[in-house]
Amino acid sequence: MKPARLIVAGIAGVAGLMALLLSNRAPAPQKVAEAPPVPQIQATEVLVAKSELTLGTALNADNLAWVKWPQELAASTMIQRTARPNAMEELKGAITRANFFANEPIREEKIIKGSGAGFLSAILPSGKKAVAITIDSRGASSAGGFILPNDYVDVIAVRQVDPSGRGPDAFRSTTLLSNIRVLAIGQNIEERNGEKAVVGETATLELDSGQAEQIVLAQRNGSLALALRSMADANKPEDTSGSSSGGVTIVRFGVSQEISK
Repeated sequence: MKPARLIVAGIAGVAGLMALLLSNRAPAPQKVAEAPPVPQIQATEVLVAKSELTLGTALNADNLAWVKWPQELAASTMIQRTARPNAMEELKGAITRANFFANEPIREEKIIKGSGAGFLSAILPSGKKAVAITIDSRGASSAGGFILPNDYVDVIAVRQVDPSGRGPDAFRSTTLLSNIRVLAIGQNIEERNGEKAVVGETATLELDSGQAEQIVLAQRNGSLALALRSMADANKPEDTSGSSSGGVTIVRFGVSQEISK
């Protein structure tokens, strides 16, 4: 064989050997980008209702619980364990003034400590009185029985102005009070699960002292009826002016007479 061919064959052999060696070499490891660290959410423990609580429920260890809550979302009105570790014991026996959903944080403005008092006196706002009036159990004087606790009504007084009871002007009706909250109908203090409250023979209204006197006097001298107000009107300022005529009712010998101002 000629020397030139030997040189070419040698070079080819060396190249093949090098290619074989390179093909068997493991690939160089690639660097994997590290994932950014997960931010740690700061949590606190908040006192919540363990289950749904209805109006008038007494709080205790069975219906309260501490749950973790994001610290940045914990409002100042929430009861946090770090600030009040004994809150569950402190609130034992307190009464709910409104409904609570399950896992809803307990807030002071929605509960009240009754101190052994009755439920109705515990939930009454300061300065208010609960006054019961007689209504027709068939709903004739309470919007057909569709008035429920926490509805707002106008109180209409009907009185006899002609002792004979004859003629179209023998009776007179006057809107005595407007935008009055109904606390209870009969013994029902709340509508529940969309069911209509059973109509009783009394309606308990939330009144101030002056309104309570007006109601008692009007019921003594005649009858009262309730007119249901729209929900859109419930937030309007309460009308405490009494009679719409702006007059004064005087009772002489059992007969009432209205004197215009």
